[in-house]
Amino acid sequence: MKTTILGYPRIGSQRELKRANEAFWSGKIDKEELLKTASELKKQNWIQQQEFGIDLIPSNDFSFYDQVLDACLTFGCIPKRYKDFDKTNSLELYFAMARGHQKDTKDVTAMEMTKWFDTNYHYIVPEFEKNQHFEFFSKKVVEEYKEALALGIKTKPVLIGPVTFLLLGKEKETGFHRLDLLDKLLPVYYKIITELTNLGVEYIQFDEPCLALNLSEKEREAITTTYKTIHNKFPKLKIYLANYFDCYGENLNTVLQLPVDTLHLDLIRCPSQLDDILESKHYNPLTKLALGLIDGRNIWKNDFEASLKVIKKATEKINPDNLWISASCSLLHTPYDLDLEINLPNEIKQWLAFAKQKLEEIATLKALSSPDNESYLSLFEENKLANLNRKNSKLIHNQKVKERISNLKEADSHRENNFSLRQAKQKVALKLPLYPTTTIGSFPQTKEVRSWRLKYKKGLLSQNDYDALIAKEIEDSIRFQEEIGLDVLVHGEFERNDMVEYFGEKLNGFAFSDYGWVQSYGSRCVKPPILFGDVSREKPMTIKWSGYAQSLTNIPVKGMLTGPVTILQWSFVRNDQPRATTCNQIALAIRDEVVDLEKNGLKIIQIDEPAIREGLPLRKEDWQHYLNWAVKAFRISASGVNDETQIHTHMCYSEFNDIISNIADMDADVITIETSRSEMELLNAFVNFKYPNEIGPGVYDIHSPRVPSLEEIETLLMKAKNVLPTQHIWVNPDCGLKTRDWPETKEALKNLVKAAKNMRKRELKLI
Repeated sequence: MKTTILGYPRIGSQRELKRANEAFWSGKIDKEELLKTASELKKQNWIQQQEFGIDLIPSNDFSFYDQVLDACLTFGCIPKRYKDFDKTNSLELYFAMARGHQKDTKDVTAMEMTKWFDTNYHYIVPEFEKNQHFEFFSKKVVEEYKEALALGIKTKPVLIGPVTFLLLGKEKETGFHRLDLLDKLLPVYYKIITELTNLGVEYIQFDEPCLALNLSEKEREAITTTYKTIHNKFPKLKIYLANYFDCYGENLNTVLQLPVDTLHLDLIRCPSQLDDILESKHYNPLTKLALGLIDGRNIWKNDFEASLKVIKKATEKINPDNLWISASCSLLHTPYDLDLEINLPNEIKQWLAFAKQKLEEIATLKALSSPDNESYLSLFEENKLANLNRKNSKLIHNQKVKERISNLKEADSHRENNFSLRQAKQKVALKLPLYPTTTIGSFPQTKEVRSWRLKYKKGLLSQNDYDALIAKEIEDSIRFQEEIGLDVLVHGEFERNDMVEYFGEKLNGFAFSDYGWVQSYGSRCVKPPILFGDVSREKPMTIKWSGYAQSLTNIPVKGMLTGPVTILQWSFVRNDQPRATTCNQIALAIRDEVVDLEKNGLKIIQIDEPAIREGLPLRKEDWQHYLNWAVKAFRISASGVNDETQIHTHMCYSEFNDIISNIADMDADVITIETSRSEMELLNAFVNFKYPNEIGPGVYDIHSPRVPSLEEIETLLMKAKNVLPTQHIWVNPDCGLKTRDWPETKEALKNLVKAAKNMRKRELKLI
């Protein structure tokens, strides 16, 4: 039996890549220094895997920004709007595609970004034209193999499979389907494989997570064509075919008949598929199976006893030489190293494993599976005891929370009246104009703001001094918003570190790491809370600063909360009870906060749910169960207020078409969504469905440093006006402004307000 993984975290245990990228973008370091940082991170990862005894180590799993963007450069899939960029300066081109570019007479928008399957990782969406040209443009996959080889490490290069790459993208013109481009794309793969095999590459990992989806017959035929053709051209190549995040499902028979060396199985998300394969008449016992037994998306310690039973089941029918032990998916989604955590309670820490510890778990499972395993039996007993301690821990269970969940009634998930009645009451109460303007919640978190929070946490700043600084920042932001004429204000969230972590710190049932960072997109990293036990709220969490902001102005200020599904989805969630139960616990805690905000004079309350689409299962047969409990949890959180109180929600970087009726069922009075990168394309879902409530289609991309012009914003608003009722349209950015700088934020918001006022003038002329 051998060991492997699909990929490893790449940001660095201290977020070295994040800092290097941002320093490069701001001109503080040059290209050579950025490349040096990247080289060192790759070297550390490869050597660490080697030291833990991983037999087949991946390469090309590193990325400066995103692996799909890397693939776009590898295949020369570069949109025409970047034609003026010097192709010899690949980093400038690369980051322009990721972030947009607005200098040196070049002003181009970024490529669209959306969620990577059902994770909180974001990828750059490939853009395809009918006559799309592909070429072997970036040699990154070859160069990184050589880098590892120079260290004496022979790796398994990782490529996004051609079918998944095409399906992840979008056609930018009509008259073709992106899979029609397969014949043009495959020759580039042949060139890549040729260069790699000439260097002595034995295995290439092809990631085809599209195989976890409900594929059409045409899509399955594309898979068959791809891998039969590659095998025919390169019969000695060992293809490691990786699917993850769910079962192969109805794609299994197709996959079992492919001429591949190894099939990867995600046995965390789909433990039943090993039985399906072993019992299938199509399975060839010579095909190796990679058993994804270590959870690549969560931080709980593996249960060795359970995993060894699975391995034993496999070895009863398969020669151990044809088995790999692996993680369920890339370890990209987990933090680096539990050893760095000195402040986690020991009782909780013993239940956890980060990426480094998961390498050790993989190696230990291999050792425990061998006949000569005596020296590892103590690790087996240690693991068994830790899992037993977790099961019986008094930290986890709260009887009052369990009783409140059991007493939930249907009425708890419904507002008093329907939207049309609420809308009429809210118009009287709020007196907002047509095209009301607002932001999504956060304002720039400057170095000064972040330093105050750090000093406060370290005890270097007193509570009074910290509060005074935050109060001044909030007042300045309120005065700025009043000055430019925004209609609904926000307090700016200067006291908050992260939209989930902040609430987790104030709720029972959560623990927190110091270095548990994972990549969300580009240089954006998040530190998910560890949701280990029953959730409850002891006291108000946001009233202090939201109420203070409202006391400064007569203009409505939004209370800002994170919704229950997003808190669940963006935490390392407990795996010892149904997710729906945990989500309802969070929903009741948020409901209490919503009611308290209303009591304290907040007439508009936003409950952000950017993760509700992200949490949708990959297989359609599982959708309705998830949507039933996810929508209900949101409604529980939002339904304790009067009709006059306006409930907002926010969603971003998701495709809504398939679940638009369920989003309507959430019954938020106003929804704000990301539409700027797609130039209002995502709005079509709300239009075709005739979404009944009010909607704010984001009119500028906050993830790009560009300042949108007045004309750009008005053009997008005109597109919205052509398809939505005027009285339902809000004007806002597409997401929070936390990651931006103040100068660009101020200019962009001034243009946003001017655009809204111009739209109102047009309406008056029409009247």
